Amino acid sequence: MWTRIPRCAAVVLLALALSPPAASAFCGFYVAQADAQLFNKASQVAIARDGVRTVVTMANDFRGDAKEFALVVPVPVVPLKDQIHVGDKAWLDRLDRYSAPRLVEYHDPDPCARYDKDERATAGMAAPMAQGMSLMALKSRGVTIEASYTVGEYDILILSAKESTGLRRWLSDNGYRVPAKADRILGAYLKQGLKFFVAKVNLKEQARLGFQSLRPLQIAYESPRFMLPIRLGTVNADGPQDLVVFTLTPKGRVETVNYRTVKIPTDVEVPLFVRADFAPFYRALFERQVAKEGMNTVFLEYAWNASWCDPCPVNPPTPDELVHLGVSWMGTNGEGAGQVFVTRLHARYDAQHFPEDLVFQETANAETFQGRYVLRNPWKGACDCDGANAYRAELIERHAAQARAVAALTGWSRGRIDNRMAAGDDAYLPAARGAAQDRWWQKLWAR
Repeated sequence: MWTRIPRCAAVVLLALALSPPAASAFCGFYVAQADAQLFNKASQVAIARDGVRTVVTMANDFRGDAKEFALVVPVPVVPLKDQIHVGDKAWLDRLDRYSAPRLVEYHDPDPCARYDKDERATAGMAAPMAQGMSLMALKSRGVTIEASYTVGEYDILILSAKESTGLRRWLSDNGYRVPAKADRILGAYLKQGLKFFVAKVNLKEQARLGFQSLRPLQIAYESPRFMLPIRLGTVNADGPQDLVVFTLTPKGRVETVNYRTVKIPTDVEVPLFVRADFAPFYRALFERQVAKEGMNTVFLEYAWNASWCDPCPVNPPTPDELVHLGVSWMGTNGEGAGQVFVTRLHARYDAQHFPEDLVFQETANAETFQGRYVLRNPWKGACDCDGANAYRAELIERHAAQARAVAALTGWSRGRIDNRMAAGDDAYLPAARGAAQDRWWQKLWAR
């Protein structure tokens, strides 16, 4: 459990990176030994925020040998050991699955029953580092070790420095390759009086604990500034990066103050083949939105009270998970779970388009939102009534509209979309009384 934390000055906090292949790195930069290739390509960050109290959970997906890994994180004060935790990746995994853009599926009712009763309305959608780190040249570089801890499988040093080049040279003296262009950004943080949190894997502890992958790190702090630094994450990034931020707040959704926050397109009917191709569909949709709105945009993918969801791809986070993520305003018995609002923000960024760190604000807007894409299964039973032809005509227009929608959202060609529809469940049309199905099929694809 988190202990009481001291008040501190404005915070700039950098984190590790994790998450699905669609996301990339963010705030901290990785320093690799020798010629090791380490790219921070993917990241997820959970931020629990209540007033000035903040708990940040950070995870990573770095590729390389654990002995070649270290992370540099600016922090406003020297954190106490009990303000640094090692978390469970499952907490972030749950948040990710719970808030991710989703498919919902509906089934058409019997068209004969519907049309015989003159119910022509379409089916509605549901509402919506101490060990192994030499101290060589420490003083000569103007670097001071303020504190050192071992937390789980991590050795952690808290460093202060007089100048950015001193910090970079000290790391280089100890066998780590740090990009020279990091000096300018490090210098900006030093002017704010920040310390540097350096985490390195303690290989003996990792082996003793039995973990094969690096677990998330958590840091608690208090600050009036609600922000997440991303600039250091660009210094050794391999191209543009994606960042997914989950915020947990008591009142309502979180937005960015210094960049536009735009809702992702939602509640769009899509062909049935998207069920099998949802990942490439959504990646293409997101890339098209970035191209349309500009890379200097943060996209809202989810905003919902954590006590429920509709529809729910997985169960909402449990009270225990929320408490461990830093939700201090909720009792350990789950009381107050209804006052936890989850916001999912997604940004693709680089140094050119995101020259400033992300600054957030919590709003009182508790309106729910989710990236949701709708599958509607046609009726596959008997279809031999006066309304059958009208239903078939409706299906033809529906399928054509769905194909146009996917083309507009993804930029995929109509030929690609039509071929996928023709090869799957979208090819189905019920047999017609007095009319050959292939004639309806030809009419459909003539649209």
